Amino acid sequence: MAEPSLHWHPLLYAGSAQHYASGRVSYPTALADALGTELGLDGSGRLLDVGCGPGNFTLLLAPWFDEATGVDADKDMLAEAARQAVRAGIGNTQWLQLRAEELPGGLGRFQVISFAQSFHWMDQLPVARTVIGMLEDGGACVHVHATTHQGVDGDAVLPHPRPPRPAIDELMKRYLGSVSPWGTGLPPGKGNREEEIYRSAGFRDRQRIEIPGRTVNRTSDQIVAAIFSLSSSTPQLFGDRREAFEADLRQLLHDANPTDLFSEQMRDIAADIWRP
Repeated sequence: MAEPSLHWHPLLYAGSAQHYASGRVSYPTALADALGTELGLDGSGRLLDVGCGPGNFTLLLAPWFDEATGVDADKDMLAEAARQAVRAGIGNTQWLQLRAEELPGGLGRFQVISFAQSFHWMDQLPVARTVIGMLEDGGACVHVHATTHQGVDGDAVLPHPRPPRPAIDELMKRYLGSVSPWGTGLPPGKGNREEEIYRSAGFRDRQRIEIPGRTVNRTSDQIVAAIFSLSSSTPQLFGDRREAFEADLRQLLHDANPTDLFSEQMRDIAADIWRP
């Protein structure tokens, strides 16, 4: 039987918002610096971050704008984004519960509209056609390709052991099975078609910025949070077995390294700049 395709659902990230802050590796400031230079950002203008989640990318770029707006369908994600903004002392943000398909939503026009690890959940072509009409003259869309919940395999020598990813995957399968209720693959026609979609919507002249992956140190607490931050393993999916799973996961990590400290090499980040 074919596995179901990935699809959005109101409960997609239920219970995971609070785990993002510590579970996901932050975007590097080098990404903001590179985008600021290429886009000529000077602290003026407006940013719209679509599918913002808990605001990780929104807050990275907010200091480069006069106003930054994050929209997401999940109210808990937005509440977490607001908390993170207060914690970071960033006061030029607003957070709105809105699906991408509901844009423009009377929000006006923006200098930059971004999608950071979110575009795959959306009805892509209609959304791209909508946001191109929300850009100011000279504005641009930024599409970020990244993986922030875990690192990549490799032979690099790291300061600490790598997390035991195969064992973690087996543990998750034991508790949740091998197929996520939201599906495991991109919806039909969405795989690696971003370039075609943006061009069909009226964008052109893609410019790609690449930021090398960095080595990060992560505690067991952060790795546990990263697991609960995923749509395929949110706390609510475990039901009344959540505490048992977390205990087994923490024991697995402790057995792998009694210091509960690990290192990972993160994937390179690519940011595509699309202009109308």
